[in-house]
Amino acid sequence: MTAWGWSGAPRFGGVHHRNISIEVFKSKPRLRPHIQQLSQLGQHPASGTGRFSTTVFTKEEEKDRSTKRKMTDATYHPMSGLWQPTQIQKLHYGPDSVQTHLLGCLPLPSTKAFIITGKSLATKTPLVKQVEELLGGQHAGTFSNIGEHAPVAQLDEATSLVSKDGSIDTVISIGGGSPIDSAKAVSHRLHEKNGNWLHHIAIPTTLSASECTMMAGFTQPDGVKTGVRAPQLVPHVVLYDATFAVHTPERLFTSTGMRALDHAVELLYHPTAAEMPARWTCLQAAGALFEYLPKYKKDPKDQDTVTKLQLAAFASLGFLGTNLKGGLGLSHGLGYALGSPYGIPHGITSCLTLGHVVKLKAGDPASAEQVARLLPFIGESRSGDDRKDAEKVGDRVLQLVRDLELDHDLRNYKVGKDQIPVITKRASGQEEGELYKKVEALL
Repeated sequence: MTAWGWSGAPRFGGVHHRNISIEVFKSKPRLRPHIQQLSQLGQHPASGTGRFSTTVFTKEEEKDRSTKRKMTDATYHPMSGLWQPTQIQKLHYGPDSVQTHLLGCLPLPSTKAFIITGKSLATKTPLVKQVEELLGGQHAGTFSNIGEHAPVAQLDEATSLVSKDGSIDTVISIGGGSPIDSAKAVSHRLHEKNGNWLHHIAIPTTLSASECTMMAGFTQPDGVKTGVRAPQLVPHVVLYDATFAVHTPERLFTSTGMRALDHAVELLYHPTAAEMPARWTCLQAAGALFEYLPKYKKDPKDQDTVTKLQLAAFASLGFLGTNLKGGLGLSHGLGYALGSPYGIPHGITSCLTLGHVVKLKAGDPASAEQVARLLPFIGESRSGDDRKDAEKVGDRVLQLVRDLELDHDLRNYKVGKDQIPVITKRASGQEEGELYKKVEALL
């Protein structure tokens, strides 16, 4: 297929995204076949803009959502909003944090823990074996075949293994977003079966920040990303260990760092992201990512730099909380439209989309006002013109991608120009109209 790239971002006005989420309840199984058909148009619930997504809730969860977790938009003029914390109990960080703290994070002395991870970590590093030995008699098993974008067939295998042992009460995910999301999805499935959630300890080795969210994404056989969400899916414990992360390939680590930057920027104009603490921490996160990603590239084994980047990744998404309405934003929506259907890692999709989306959002005064706040955090001065300042942020994002020597176009991927209408429809949820044209112009 013909390779193609991103053109310069046009100056469009504000883009308003319409998210449609279809909820399937246990009490209405007859609806599931119809929802599955609609989900062919869908994407991961965190992805944003306007596509159908399949989000499965139990009756208990739906009651909780309708009575206790009503969504509240955050406004800047006047300053108003709501922050609802997640269920995370502990965040340990620093070299050797797994060795030092893992056993103390198990919920019970009698706990049986199951490990979910990927093949590379299990076969090319000593990390999984290290955790297994640390657990000793509390290790109940390991599934090490989770692939990129968490294919549902592998998720089915992992679920089957865990469900066969009723003594398992804890899942430990080791790796990036796919193992972490898979562990969440396994917990959701078991809860549907027996009413119990697994205690989840996440040991991230990338900067994708899946450990921060209440969503679990996985890929259907047709390549479309779907998922589930529930407040109980947020890991209870996160262990950031630089001695684990230094085993991650440099390109994977830096590209997922761009994914974290994508989170931080899009939360600034997310409709339910609270000013405190979400937007404040996103500003700090973006500044740290701009500072430390280039330093990491120069010295990928510097554990202090790695730890600072891990904390920046957490700050990019860890304080959104459970007051989440819709998706994260247009860059994420494009990322899911490009990612699993074409085999492009989500870290790379952020490299391709974020800078251009920021420049497009500069045409929306409310979004531009938020994005412009980033300039002092990345060493720039504000001019007083929010549109120009937001466009400057977009330019800096594009330059950072180049400085990190990451992909800034699709020439290395099998995506032809004939796929532009398909991607545009997936990302925008429309087949024509103003939003469709604006997204198409980005491509």
